[in-house]
Amino acid sequence: MFVTVEGPEGSGKSSVMKRVAERLQKEGFDVVLTREPGGTPIAEQIREVILNKENTKMDKITEALLYAASRRQHLVEKVWPLTKEGKLVISDRFLDSSLAYQGGARGIGIDKVLEINMAATEGYYPDLTLLFDVAPEVGLARIAANKGREVNRLDLEKIEFHREVRQTFLDLAQRFKDRFVIIDASQPFEKVIEDAYKAIKDRMVK
Repeated sequence: MFVTVEGPEGSGKSSVMKRVAERLQKEGFDVVLTREPGGTPIAEQIREVILNKENTKMDKITEALLYAASRRQHLVEKVWPLTKEGKLVISDRFLDSSLAYQGGARGIGIDKVLEINMAATEGYYPDLTLLFDVAPEVGLARIAANKGREVNRLDLEKIEFHREVRQTFLDLAQRFKDRFVIIDASQPFEKVIEDAYKAIKDRMVK
């Protein structure tokens, strides 16, 4: 199964999924955590270009294409081989981040960014997408308080940008209801972990 985890900046998804993965591994599931952009050596190199704080002149279409290129490499080299082996692959971000950030917040348009990505992914969608929903003001405050977290180019965008990201994610959750589960990421940490764990286990049963 391929599970993707989405959400605005500072939603806590990475920390939560590490705990969820540990719990599933203790139950005997073969779980692999990965991330986008990145996950493989080539894709990680593309990540460095995308998130470099000095690359302020990057064109929004260039940005969308770079994400799609990284995604393609990640799928070919890691996600597809591992899921074929029967492993549970959980990716911190995937297609929907491109739709929210470049399609929505950058103003390219969801359908145009989806078209770019369909070429890269050959129409491949996750089995389940967890959307960690939190108000951007809360997420950005968490980032500011977490001195150990990397601050990337997207973190530096204005609050309006992050509000548009969140709204686009919520719109996507309505558009792709069959694979989306919304997690209230403003809840206490342990409750968010429980909700995410339950969403994955429920999908395994179906």
